[in-house]
Amino acid sequence: MTTRAIWWIRRDMRLDDNPTLQRALKSDALLPVYVHSPAEEGAWQLGGAQKWWLARSLAAHSAALEAVGSRLVILEGEAAKTLSDLARKFGATEVVWSRRFDPAGLAQEHRVEAALDAQGVKWSSFLSNHLFDPDEIITQTGNPYQVYTPFAKNCRARPAPAQAKSAPQALPACDGAPKGVAISALDLEPKPDWAGGIRAMWKPGEAGAQERLKTFAAGVIDRYPTGRDEPSSDGSSLLSPHLAFGEIGIRRVWHASLAAKSSPAKNSPAESIDKYLAELLWREFATHVLFHFKQTDLKPLRADYAKFPWRDDRAALEAWKRGRTGYPLVDAGMRQLWHTGWMHNRVRMVVASFLVKHLLLPWQDGAKWFWDTLVDADLANNSLGWQWAAGCGADAAPYFRIFNPTSQAEKFDAQAAYIKRWVPELARVSPEHAIEPWDAPPLALASAGVTLGVEYPRPIVDHAFARDRALKALATVSKGGAARDA
Repeated sequence: MTTRAIWWIRRDMRLDDNPTLQRALKSDALLPVYVHSPAEEGAWQLGGAQKWWLARSLAAHSAALEAVGSRLVILEGEAAKTLSDLARKFGATEVVWSRRFDPAGLAQEHRVEAALDAQGVKWSSFLSNHLFDPDEIITQTGNPYQVYTPFAKNCRARPAPAQAKSAPQALPACDGAPKGVAISALDLEPKPDWAGGIRAMWKPGEAGAQERLKTFAAGVIDRYPTGRDEPSSDGSSLLSPHLAFGEIGIRRVWHASLAAKSSPAKNSPAESIDKYLAELLWREFATHVLFHFKQTDLKPLRADYAKFPWRDDRAALEAWKRGRTGYPLVDAGMRQLWHTGWMHNRVRMVVASFLVKHLLLPWQDGAKWFWDTLVDADLANNSLGWQWAAGCGADAAPYFRIFNPTSQAEKFDAQAAYIKRWVPELARVSPEHAIEPWDAPPLALASAGVTLGVEYPRPIVDHAFARDRALKALATVSKGGAARDA
């Protein structure tokens, strides 16, 4: 009997180390299909930066498939109907896909399962983009973890992830496949084109992901523990958007990191790699939290925070979005985000804290803005990160710990290199005054061509006032704890 498989491509746009593809290769014929169905994403349809990335990821994946004798078919419509209709027309004996663990993704594949079951078509789904199934990593009492450290300890106590498998050199033919639609028909390109900075920084696709990993493992990982906190340094892996779109497998990244540690040609201390592996496990933790607590994309995990007295200040929110708060480190981060579709992790924590604690604006507003502007937007990571900053989620930073943008800049951008890059108005100001321009002598600013309130804004809120207001707001929902700045 001739077997014919449909590979339903979701967030797994790669040939290398793809368990779903490896299963599909057991068939005599293979049809790779991407179904574009924005409405099924519910409240979290792709943001502008993700759409830009998706267009290029699809193009890169299409080219990669053609290079091994196959082709990508792009279809539009509700996934269950589209795939069940296609299975009937193609004569598919099996449909395979990579699992998603976000609420919309789970609901979508359950509908697909039901539609295929009704037709008697076999289906299989695989853990392709994560290391552990969320149902397997639980506490001794059978409950999901809400604290990272014991979660990570559980993960590390398990057998090491399987070794990554190389990409196939050829794929079976897909005779009888429909033509599909062109990528240009999906309306993914920004209008007008605001993506120049994103285009200059990133290379979407599997090849770009492999290049990033090679660069990171060859040297950047050596300085990861400090580099990940220094926004002006090249100390991050920059793999997050590639992981978000499944352009590289998590097992490939995991083992490449371990290989960097064990290579005799390298001097990387073990803690450098272990710190990065901890970040990969934080990504797992975020996925598991959203899987078990599906409401946390928009609602706080801690129910008492549902009554938190958030403010409604559209002007302040807009100033934050545009990098016009008057706090240089915050503004630098928000401008980097807008220009590149990415922001350094240390600065992400600072700008998030500023929104929810200095401005007392809802964390959901920040989550929605990040979702629209980040090329690496991932619902689980985005939700957990914002609830962490707001103090209302799993393993959250206590609300009474308030990041001081000035002291954070002094610790991690002492020469104001990052600030001056993204806030060019302050480029000629001395480092100490670029970090805290409102405290600079007027002559020092004037000699650098800066007038507060003209070239660069005055702070939209006083730190001491904002800190006191935030703690009073906290007192309405919690007894809190000892206040401290970070």
